[in-house]
Amino acid sequence: MLTPPSFIDDKAIAGAVATHWLPEATEARYLPWGFGAHHWRVAGGGTTLFVTLDQLGPRHTAASLEATYAGAAALAAAGLDAVCAPLPSRSGRFTVDAGCGALSVTPWLDGRSPTETEAGEPRHVGEVVAALAALHRAAPPEGLREWTPRVGPRFADEVRARTAEPWTSGPLAQEARAALAARHEAIARWTSRYLELADLARARRDAWVPTHGEPHNDNQVITACGLTLVDWESLALAPRERDYADLLEAGAGERLDHDPAMVELFALDWRLSEIAEYLSWFAAPHTGTDDDRTALEGLYEELSAAEE
Repeated sequence: MLTPPSFIDDKAIAGAVATHWLPEATEARYLPWGFGAHHWRVAGGGTTLFVTLDQLGPRHTAASLEATYAGAAALAAAGLDAVCAPLPSRSGRFTVDAGCGALSVTPWLDGRSPTETEAGEPRHVGEVVAALAALHRAAPPEGLREWTPRVGPRFADEVRARTAEPWTSGPLAQEARAALAARHEAIARWTSRYLELADLARARRDAWVPTHGEPHNDNQVITACGLTLVDWESLALAPRERDYADLLEAGAGERLDHDPAMVELFALDWRLSEIAEYLSWFAAPHTGTDDDRTALEGLYEELSAAEE
């Protein structure tokens, strides 16, 4: 997230990391990176850690997030070099309850994320294809959650009902409400097709594999040792096409064994889950921060598919 959270400060983050992972931790610096979780750089005793605060729901419970990060650690232990896995706390768990979410840490990586242009270059695409192929061949870790549809058959009706009256929750509320209301028919059409494809995917459950879920360029880090995939919060057992959106856009289709129907499923999975999250975001109190404006841009981007 671009804006530091109001409900926890850097000192509390450093203290939690010192208690559960790195006793020497003294310095915590907020990182305005990503969108969805809060991040810090925490250092002490010559060690640097990357710290994440995940807020639970709608994607996770405390138990499912712990199982997900434990699964990522199991994949790394099994020899998947591209997995930047969370580090266990003193208790052996990979997440710690911070009262306002779940804390986790990973090693600090000396490297950088590629730009969208760099991520589309043939050599880099080949590295990502190879990393995902290894992931998809891996034995599923014990307790790995299974992908499930993010919205149900009544989603479009819920959107219509929640946007029927003016919103007074913040400075961007009415603009977001109007945009959602204007796309109701498209949302209903997308939802119907999405659930049809989800049924098809479940009928092929025996072919599901471990998937990252969001292996786009922002979740890639290029280090001296090669490509590393970060942010394993979305790890799940699913059709392999869940990981292919950016690769297919980069022209890697001939290198990927993929089912167009499953590609369509996960394009809709992303779009509808984003719309659902933005609906909740702007119906709730907000103040017009940089995160709020970025979220509104994201909402328009997802809804614009109605005009394609």
